[in-house]
Amino acid sequence: MNEKNTIIVYETRSGVTGESANIIAKVLREKYGFSVDVVNLKEQSKPKLSEYENVFIGSGIRMGRWYGKSKKFLKNNFEGKNVVIFLSACSAGDPKGHDEAVTKYLDNVLAKYPHVKPVAMGAFGGRMKMFGKVQTDTCDPDKVRVWAEEVGKKLVRS
Repeated sequence: MNEKNTIIVYETRSGVTGESANIIAKVLREKYGFSVDVVNLKEQSKPKLSEYENVFIGSGIRMGRWYGKSKKFLKNNFEGKNVVIFLSACSAGDPKGHDEAVTKYLDNVLAKYPHVKPVAMGAFGGRMKMFGKVQTDTCDPDKVRVWAEEVGKKLVRS
């Protein structure tokens, strides 16, 4: 197994988490030379993890909850892997709501999965649509890019 083999799995509804997954993949490939596979859990809910050293798990948040397939993915055995968690939530993109979103959607959720020991976590803005129209958009691709660069540095050192 190559330490640069990375998989990014995600589930998205409005597309933001998928956009973030692709930004992260691009940074890891271009800046650090990682081999990265990006997998939408709606299309492939059980990707084979044995060939990957790094596993990124991304979820959108709707009605205060992780999407089902992403949350179910946390049940996997990640022994010997570098696990990285990221999510998209409108509240996480608001400076006033970011810390609360981290506590609610990362710390509290991961407390229910004690076998998951992330080396890094990130909470980014989201986008809420109603009847096909964007109501709220707190996305910031630059924040995702900067975070991905920091995580890449960490993974190269590990």
